[in-house]
Amino acid sequence: MQIHILGSGAGGGFPQWNCNCHNCSRIRKGEMKGSPRTQSSITVSANGVDWVLFNASPDIRAQIESFPPLQPARAVRDTGICAILLCDAQIDHTTGLVILREHTRPWDIYCTREVQEEMTSSYPLFNILGAFRGVNWHEVNTEETPFTIERADGLRFTAVPLKSEAPPFSRYRHQTRKGDNIGVRVEDTRSGKNLFYAPGLGEIEPHVLRYMEEADVILVDGTVWTDDELSREGISDKRAREMGHLDQSSKGGIMDVLTSLEKPQRKILIHINNTNPILDEESPERARLDEAGIEVAYDGMHLTL
Repeated sequence: MQIHILGSGAGGGFPQWNCNCHNCSRIRKGEMKGSPRTQSSITVSANGVDWVLFNASPDIRAQIESFPPLQPARAVRDTGICAILLCDAQIDHTTGLVILREHTRPWDIYCTREVQEEMTSSYPLFNILGAFRGVNWHEVNTEETPFTIERADGLRFTAVPLKSEAPPFSRYRHQTRKGDNIGVRVEDTRSGKNLFYAPGLGEIEPHVLRYMEEADVILVDGTVWTDDELSREGISDKRAREMGHLDQSSKGGIMDVLTSLEKPQRKILIHINNTNPILDEESPERARLDEAGIEVAYDGMHLTL
């Protein structure tokens, strides 16, 4: 199985277009060691030809251009993307669907019933796509039953319900339902190895910990270093937990959990907010991650399982 990181940033990317926080200001001026990031998305394939896209970020056009297998140019209009799997209905994970409206046939989109409801009501991008080629919606259950995706031969998927948050535009904000957020286990049916992907994660419940313990590679929520990070920058009074993200540095946070695991060959943070000090590769926070054997995803990172 091949895993390609198309985008590793949180909503707004890095630097964010209107942000002059400590990180954004310095990266623009060339005063910190780090790299820009587009908004989070990955793609996976067992054969290197047919790719499942996880989430469709607003930066999808540039991300496709950056990874030639997604634009193989076998016909006048072509793509290597065989299906799209949505983990939630967040703007930074779905707005790219509008960019993909010029597909030559209806998109096969896999998501939970709760996400499909949002995408046809409060944020009706599926309806908008109906004016073009449309959508073939495939319901993803939240009972942790493995499923396959047509043309994604050699891969098996399992949706893992997560405690996070419904989008700000949702009437279920702060009343999150089981299917509003999922992580996904992706198994290579030939090698038996698997990836656990969870770009939004507000709490590590026992069943989530089990998937992490059994994974060969973990790509997990790395949004913020501290729960009060946004308020420290004077950006917002909201804490990370209110937005559905578990911080890295507190007791019981992402870092604590990852360092307690034995099996995963690679532990990688993704969906990193522009305020997070780990974006500075020379920061003490980044040094702590390095010492713990925890990696930070970057755009263009490629993994093979």
